[in-house]
Amino acid sequence: MANIAAKRIKREFKEVMKSEEVAGGTIKLELINDSWTELQGEIVGPPDTPYEGGTFLLEIKVPETYPFNPPKIRFMTKIWHPNVSSVTGAICLDILKDQWAAALTLRTVLLSIQALLSAAEPNDPQDAVVAKQYREDIELFNLTARHWTNAYAGGPTAIWEFNQKVQVLLDMGVEEDQARVALSTFDWELERATEHLFS
Repeated sequence: MANIAAKRIKREFKEVMKSEEVAGGTIKLELINDSWTELQGEIVGPPDTPYEGGTFLLEIKVPETYPFNPPKIRFMTKIWHPNVSSVTGAICLDILKDQWAAALTLRTVLLSIQALLSAAEPNDPQDAVVAKQYREDIELFNLTARHWTNAYAGGPTAIWEFNQKVQVLLDMGVEEDQARVALSTFDWELERATEHLFS
């Protein structure tokens, strides 16, 4: 890895480790190997959001051209959010694309992603299906996001009715993730989800 990038990452890594967010347990950063190009981030879902109480893992790949180019970051933990792909975990956030600046650090990026969980941008979505639900039925969106947080990120709130519907599809032989995505996509209407899966 280019020397400048490695030095910078080492410095930033120390900065994150000493931060009040790490001390408070709201963000975390660790090395995956010793080359400083692959890291794993962790953010806790912010209070008063459907993600509250969940822990979300992020894959962070640092290019050799860092800090002149942004790190590539995606959610490894599945999440229901307009600006994150429910399939790949890709994140739509301007500072990870054209608004990147060399002055930004891994700490500011993790905090920005965490802030995105509190303030979705449904008009600039990464996931059109989620954004549509967010715009058309915010209550259902919040329940769905809370359900995903419970199912994938260890969140505290189980949505009993949603779990029942997932179970119905499991009993039909549908794989769990597939069942959850189909139900979420069709606003938890079992009939439409089933039709979609078996058509």
